[in-house]
Amino acid sequence: HTYMSEGALYFRSSQFGDEKDRVLVRSNGEPTYYFFDLVYHYDKYRRGYEYMIDLLGPDHHGHIARMKAGLEAMGVGGDRLEVLIVQQVNLVRGGERVVMSKRKGEFFTMDQLLDEVGVDAARFFFLLRSVSSHLDFDLDLARTLGRENPVYYVQYLHARARSLLEFASSRGLSPEGADPSELKLPEERTILRKMLFFQDLIEEIARNRSPHLMPHYLLELASLYHNYYQKVRIVTEDEEISRARLLLSLGVGNVVKKGLELIGVEAPERM
Repeated sequence: HTYMSEGALYFRSSQFGDEKDRVLVRSNGEPTYYFFDLVYHYDKYRRGYEYMIDLLGPDHHGHIARMKAGLEAMGVGGDRLEVLIVQQVNLVRGGERVVMSKRKGEFFTMDQLLDEVGVDAARFFFLLRSVSSHLDFDLDLARTLGRENPVYYVQYLHARARSLLEFASSRGLSPEGADPSELKLPEERTILRKMLFFQDLIEEIARNRSPHLMPHYLLELASLYHNYYQKVRIVTEDEEISRARLLLSLGVGNVVKKGLELIGVEAPERM
């Protein structure tokens, strides 16, 4: 599937769905990036990776057809490759975009970002948008310790639930032996329905390559529980109702902890 032309080695990628043939080795003997990409993917296939997912920038749409063509020609199969196009991220500080320039060598590195906002905020904020959506990363918001900061808002739910359970334990109450049928308020039923969707959500995220759904789910659950907490007394004189509400709080805390764990974000016990 290759031929020589003007001293360069070409791959007949047009025979496999590409718009034109591609250079593998230049006339000066230097391999192209495309050549190394093909070698990398073929090696990956030989190492047992039967399905490959590439993340490429928005200026690499044309790379998809040529990669699939190369995999077809090598007998791997173009359908083993899935390409997700990742859109641009803008850093915002004080309401203004942080200006960067390749020509001037002005960059804001990932290390700088992590030093400024921390790993938890960075991961959560990046996942707030799908890979196909642009993201304005607000550096000031990511450092804020308040409910307007989405990652803080979700983490605080877990800390609040843990604190509540500790308080109840000091009064001799626990969720053990609770009767869920005591959860009769509309707010409680809404929270329960939201929690029941968690397993389906994980499957949907994996199936559709949509990890951005997790932080949005956690934010919705956090909003439901925080509002419930403000409106309803969890620990009351009625022991049965108290146990049921503690069970609900325990469940919400566990779901949030697992959700944060799946996206690599800590779930603090105290805040």
